[in-house]
Amino acid sequence: MIMKLQVIAILTFLTLTNVMAQKTTRTDMETLELTQEWDKTFPKSDKVEHTKITFYNRYGITLAADLYKPKDAQGRLAAIAVSGPYGAVKEQVSGRYAQTLAERGFLTIAFDPSYYGESGGTPRYLTSPEISTEDFSAAVDYLTSREDVDAERIGILGICGWGGFALNAAANDPRIKATVTSTMYDMSRVNANGYFDANNNAEARYKLRRQLNELRTVAYRTGNNERDGGVVNPLPDDAPQFVKEYHDYYKTERGYHHRSPNSNEGITKTSVLSFINMPLLTYINEIRSAVLMIHGEKAHSRYFSEDAYKRLTTENKELLIIPGDNHVDLYDNLDVIPFDKIDGFFKDALK
Repeated sequence: MIMKLQVIAILTFLTLTNVMAQKTTRTDMETLELTQEWDKTFPKSDKVEHTKITFYNRYGITLAADLYKPKDAQGRLAAIAVSGPYGAVKEQVSGRYAQTLAERGFLTIAFDPSYYGESGGTPRYLTSPEISTEDFSAAVDYLTSREDVDAERIGILGICGWGGFALNAAANDPRIKATVTSTMYDMSRVNANGYFDANNNAEARYKLRRQLNELRTVAYRTGNNERDGGVVNPLPDDAPQFVKEYHDYYKTERGYHHRSPNSNEGITKTSVLSFINMPLLTYINEIRSAVLMIHGEKAHSRYFSEDAYKRLTTENKELLIIPGDNHVDLYDNLDVIPFDKIDGFFKDALK
């Protein structure tokens, strides 16, 4: 009997020790230094309250976000998490979307992805398809914890490459009740196949993998993770039209921000490796919640949205093509971004 009690006591101790060892608390998260000045690329609205907040993902990375809440709002609100474009920060496009939707009655957050901007994570300026998808679900974690948010009415909005991450998150996280993508990129497809699938063959991918893994060798030896240079500057005369459009936003007063990878030295080149080998959007046909996909008629990236839309099986889906618009028009042109449509979509899906 004594031996039996001793065994039980030992097993209980080991179980408790294991649970305590595995427990992760908020005190384990890194502390971020957030600027309190208004340093956005768009004017501050007098219709919303703005605060800086932080939250953390499953990898222990602390993310920084701007929270926008309608002034004098009462009760539990529908909430929307916004991020993108790929290589941008919350002071650029996502913040403009988030603030505008807050003016229309939603509680919104625009967050910097892991490794970007004011968010944590080292090394800096890398992107992972899994962690970027996780960041959206981490934003949902945060929103569900707020007393002023209705946890059953949460949506997400992803711009450019973050449109693809948003669809991936919606496929994996049923707490997301509605998803909007604006001028979406499939980052796995473009990295693995090149633009317009021009390099969609094993030999081209093999050559790319060799180049990127040679960079890994150098990075490990030197501690220097080479970056892709951001949007090219100065702009060559023979630059493709879509590169000229990117330059007009990221490298000019219109959209430049000193924390933005695209506006400066870009993302680590070896970030491409994970996208080549881990395709996004594999299970988007299993999304059961509402999806609205928006793209410009003249956008070089239009085919990403059109092809992804064909794979959606949810009954509540819509593809909206904006006549005459290019990829970057949907970043900041308030005359063409269909905010009335986005507003109506979220209000209907999150009612």
